[in-house]
Amino acid sequence: MSSQIDDFLSGTPFAVVGASDDRRKFGNLVLRCYWDHGLAAHPVNPRRETIEGATCYARLADLPEKPHGVSLITPPPVSEAVVAEAIDLGIRHLWFQPGAESRAAIEGARSAGIHVIEGGPCLLVELPRRL
Repeated sequence: MSSQIDDFLSGTPFAVVGASDDRRKFGNLVLRCYWDHGLAAHPVNPRRETIEGATCYARLADLPEKPHGVSLITPPPVSEAVVAEAIDLGIRHLWFQPGAESRAAIEGARSAGIHVIEGGPCLLVELPRRL
């Protein structure tokens, strides 16, 4: 798993799907964790126009550039739709934060050749240890 995390973190930019403007929610904490470590990250949430002063995008296809990796902080059924979009866009790295996992989404991503991190490691713990 360590090499998968290193591969995920080896490029930029990142997208945080399920980003939130509520500083108590993981969608906000993960986004700010990227920024706090000097990494480019775009918030993605169809219900917000801005988060923490940054433009928020409704979906991955709306981003100004293709992300190297995507952190998912979404309910499992939403994760399945995000994976379908990631496959269409040719995104190669997905990190399912705890609670966002869906077996169908994970299997679909892996079948498409996407590198998947799932099953427990949290970006909030792993990123500070690697930079």
